[in-house]
Amino acid sequence: MRKTHLFLAALCAATLNACGQSEDNTGSTEEQAAAEGDYERGPHNGRMLRDGDFAIEVTVFEDGVPPEYRLYAFRDNKPIDPKMVRARVMITRLDGEKTTFEFEPEKDYLRGQGVLIEPHSFDVVVAAKQGDASHRWAFESYEGRVQIADEAARGAGIRTETVGPQQIGETIEIIGRVELDPSGSAEVGAKFPGSVVSLHANLGDRVSRGALLARVESSSSLQTYSIYAPISGVITQRDSNVGDIAGSDPLFVISDPSRTVATFPIFPRDIERVRPGQTLQIRGLEGQRAQSSRIRDFLPLAEVSSQAVTARAPLPNRDGFWRPGMAVRGLVSVDQRRVPLAVRTDAIQQFRDFRVVFAKIGETYEVRMLELGQEGPEWTEVLGGIEAGTVYASENSYVIKADIEKSGASHDH
Repeated sequence: MRKTHLFLAALCAATLNACGQSEDNTGSTEEQAAAEGDYERGPHNGRMLRDGDFAIEVTVFEDGVPPEYRLYAFRDNKPIDPKMVRARVMITRLDGEKTTFEFEPEKDYLRGQGVLIEPHSFDVVVAAKQGDASHRWAFESYEGRVQIADEAARGAGIRTETVGPQQIGETIEIIGRVELDPSGSAEVGAKFPGSVVSLHANLGDRVSRGALLARVESSSSLQTYSIYAPISGVITQRDSNVGDIAGSDPLFVISDPSRTVATFPIFPRDIERVRPGQTLQIRGLEGQRAQSSRIRDFLPLAEVSSQAVTARAPLPNRDGFWRPGMAVRGLVSVDQRRVPLAVRTDAIQQFRDFRVVFAKIGETYEVRMLELGQEGPEWTEVLGGIEAGTVYASENSYVIKADIEKSGASHDH
């Protein structure tokens, strides 16, 4: 069965009607502002545009062919021979680019002469003429588009860059896990041996630097002194109870959960290609979250049975997403070549069936469907879908995707 798709998003406005006029006066037809809401659907599940007893149904057909406009004409709700109608569709994209589609009759519809390039997000003007009567409609058809004030974008951590040439690395995949960074942990013990009088923190508690942890009575002076947290973090170990004798062993271990590292066993087959300082992209085994880092160092000893050497990479964890013990996948960049167009790998999101970045024009962000080449941990080659010099969201682009999904501004396919 033939499959006809809508090209309008759920936020598209209601139909705008204009009175029939002579062709000479078509340009002066009053174009009303679109109001939010659904629109009338025609027999081909397209958008119905009505002007008196005349109507045009607008669809986008893409079953086995590149997306193309198909228009169906009606009078008094009855199909009209497409040879009796002349039509034109004009679209204006966010960046001001304008495209005009002419139509030729084919079977029971008017077929647009040209491919409707993604994203299908633009302002639309439809003009049609039958006999001496001319008709004109205007409406918004937006998808994958959202407006975020610059101040709000900065607060959400959204950063931008410009599409251009970059060095792309060949990659090796390695599997590892998340661990707390030893440099972000502190062992807290007693200054002087003695009896533990009171404890003020428990396993799993979050404490601030300077918080009271315990009180100990010195065995030599019999004076009670306090023990305070030297750093802020979470109590990950508590090895004492009231009445215990505090000695040289730590009473608490405090770890900063925002300071984590990813550790990866590097096996002999890769050890000559993986080096400190190389970039890598860290992902969970499931999901889309990704983060760029660099191999910081290697532990000095190899694992005896496998002969693997452990590589460590910083994994900043401000929002607590990465949990110690979580398995992660790393893509290490081991070879470099320069490509004419590239975007930050972290900026790429999944949108419908496409991998996209979000172009920024003014305070508006809009999807750009990408054709991608070689993917590196830091940069990914772009073969098509976005032009050099385009400003795009390079950090925290998932915030934009969430706003678009929340608003419902997605393509009606």
